[in-house]
Amino acid sequence: MALPRWIKVRQQLAATSVPDIATEVAAQLDSVNMHTRVQPGMRIALTAGSRGIANIALIMKTAADVLKAHGALPFIIPAMGSHGGATAEGQVQVLASMGITEAYCGAPIHSSMETVCIGETPQGIPVHTDKLAWEADGVIVVNRIKVHTDFKSPVGIESGLMKMAAIGMGKHKQATLLHHHGVHGIRDLMPDVAEVVLAKHRIVCGIGIVENALDETALIEAIEPGAIREREQQLLKQAAAWMPKLPVEDLDLLIVDEIGKDHSGTGMDTNIIGRMRILGEAEPAAPRIKYVLASDLSEASHGNALGIGLADITTKRLVDKIDREAMNENVITSSFLARANIPITLDNDQAAIQAAMRGLWGIEGADARIIRIRSTLHLGEMYVSEAVFADIQHSSAIEPIGQWHTPAYNEQGYLPPF
Repeated sequence: MALPRWIKVRQQLAATSVPDIATEVAAQLDSVNMHTRVQPGMRIALTAGSRGIANIALIMKTAADVLKAHGALPFIIPAMGSHGGATAEGQVQVLASMGITEAYCGAPIHSSMETVCIGETPQGIPVHTDKLAWEADGVIVVNRIKVHTDFKSPVGIESGLMKMAAIGMGKHKQATLLHHHGVHGIRDLMPDVAEVVLAKHRIVCGIGIVENALDETALIEAIEPGAIREREQQLLKQAAAWMPKLPVEDLDLLIVDEIGKDHSGTGMDTNIIGRMRILGEAEPAAPRIKYVLASDLSEASHGNALGIGLADITTKRLVDKIDREAMNENVITSSFLARANIPITLDNDQAAIQAAMRGLWGIEGADARIIRIRSTLHLGEMYVSEAVFADIQHSSAIEPIGQWHTPAYNEQGYLPPF
């Protein structure tokens, strides 16, 4: 079955970025009067999540350096709910895959799944938090603020410092309690859990991070504990404005070279592919993609292929890398079971793409609307077929950077790397 020619293009995206990460982190911490909040000898916990946040290792290292300069004793805690197989060891491995190590950050990593119950929400939901963080003299909550992949919040609290305080620091216990209520739990109940944590914990400050459309650090801001909710609501709007998207809304096939937890909490960002697959929740109106091919799984995911169920077709290469225990623990905790469904699995990219083309019902050759991306986190460069290029060729945001060619495969039947 003939494939259309395609060409590599560059998409101009919002590119405001922080030129010097370490200097900005230090300046931001100084702006919240760190010298009055931290005294010599105080043990201060820094939260580290499981997402692939740009420059996160350097941000953690610099925060630890600032704390040490004030005579404090910083340590890092994994704060990622049930990720890493919901084990202390697995969560340390997740941090290491992102460059967050004791050697690099100059601070010990203390990992435990043990929590303490510190109260309850007005709805009666018990509030759990990391025992090691609770026993510390203070906590700096660190996280990226972005649009969530499971819901749209009517109160402007989605993925950020509030979620980190509630689910990240609450470990597997709190993640299970909130996900038990489905979307209602993580959308409507999560902010109240976070409020209890912020009120009862000894929070030094928050460090909110916002990225631009090129997966670069665009903003770093230290936030006073009492201002975290309000400021996060404002920064979420900025994050949404900077968020990338595909250049067209209608596709026959989207080829995603790599899915993984480091690219999105859902393996593929649901906002990019226009799919949620959550029981009882409406699907986004756009984009409209007939088939999604997930070709490979990132090494940083450690076998957790949650999100594979968002695809229609996949490869043997990806499926062979799946750690069922790690993936199943994460998806069962989330309660969104469809996201771990394994789609039809073909031997390689060539067989998978041919199968997708077969399912297009009369659309062949140059008429097929196809885009190939590295991941949903990387939309700066992509391959587009002739039919897609015809729609975007006059856009000032699109620049051809390759030559027209028919896709070729290597000896194993896979597309070559970007």
